[in-house]
Amino acid sequence: MGENGAAGRSDKTILVVDDTGENLTVIGGLLQPFFRVRVANSGMRALKVARSDPRPDLILLDVMMPEMDGYAVLAELRQDPYTRDIPVMFVTAMDGDQDEEYGLSLGAVDYITKPIRPAILLARVRTHLELKDARDWLRDQNGYLEGEVSRRMRENDLIKDVSLNALALLAEKRDNETGNHLYRTQAYVEALMQQLQDHPRFRHALSAAQRQLIAKAAPLHDIGKVGIPDQILLKPARLTPEEFEIMKTHSLIGAEAIEAAIERVVGGDRARLDELQGNTPLDFLVVARHIALGHHEKWDGSGYPQGLRGDAIPIPARLMALADVFDALTCKRHYKKAFPLEQAVALLVEGRGTHFDPDVVDAFLAIQDRFADIAQRYADGTS
Repeated sequence: MGENGAAGRSDKTILVVDDTGENLTVIGGLLQPFFRVRVANSGMRALKVARSDPRPDLILLDVMMPEMDGYAVLAELRQDPYTRDIPVMFVTAMDGDQDEEYGLSLGAVDYITKPIRPAILLARVRTHLELKDARDWLRDQNGYLEGEVSRRMRENDLIKDVSLNALALLAEKRDNETGNHLYRTQAYVEALMQQLQDHPRFRHALSAAQRQLIAKAAPLHDIGKVGIPDQILLKPARLTPEEFEIMKTHSLIGAEAIEAAIERVVGGDRARLDELQGNTPLDFLVVARHIALGHHEKWDGSGYPQGLRGDAIPIPARLMALADVFDALTCKRHYKKAFPLEQAVALLVEGRGTHFDPDVVDAFLAIQDRFADIAQRYADGTS
């Protein structure tokens, strides 16, 4: 049976499968004036044709064939990603209700019994081709819409990241001694989270999504420094006790600024905030507020601004506490030289259980070489 036909017919391709040449001739002759027709006289031949171009838009499949019956052919078609979506109509002499039910249960779209009635066969063929067109169109539309949504989300995430990093850099640029502090502390926090993600005390708070939020929020930990007077923030010497008390307020200033942003978004409706959390970018701001407010808290309760103790300190703040102190110890300031790595490690160990969560210190000790690599990669003066 040829694959070329009269001009003006549909460009749809129909594969007719039957082990009897007479049936191929009758069904093919009926369809060929309207469609491109391909034929196969065995199950194995049908699979080969279905997997070649032009791929059939519809398959008319006999059931009773030697070596490989129609049921087995359909099962093979459904296993192959290239052919699994091709609709299959059984055309068979098996006319029992149970035969029809079984054929349809395997995934056939229709079941037509022989001898065929030309008008009925043509009508059903056209119906299933139209249904396939509709499914294909919906699939293409859904694919386009999913792609568009994904693109818009990537754009929104990029705009959010750029905006929030701009805010973080604003605070950093006012404090001209911090250099690449934001990059280093963010990388330290990411390293700690990777080390702790399966730890029994931390896994609940360090899912993949939560780790991403924490990493993106980390650069905002010192955003409150924009509210510190220049004569204190930029003082080229150690601060007096009175000046240090003012400097300490940057934690509260940053947290209050982020809280005000959240309040503006939800219009002061705390119930709405509770409803939205877990589903919106507001989660990012909540995490950022925890970090900004709590990264100077200490495990023994002697930190600021709230004097939180132990597990009352949010996990993101505990991670940032160690990352921030390590960076302060290993970087040069106007009032101090950079400590050697060994000395910085010793001081962190000394703070285990007093300044820092003991398990966070243990995680740091397990990956201190990675901290050293990060410090070198983002050393001040590099980009």
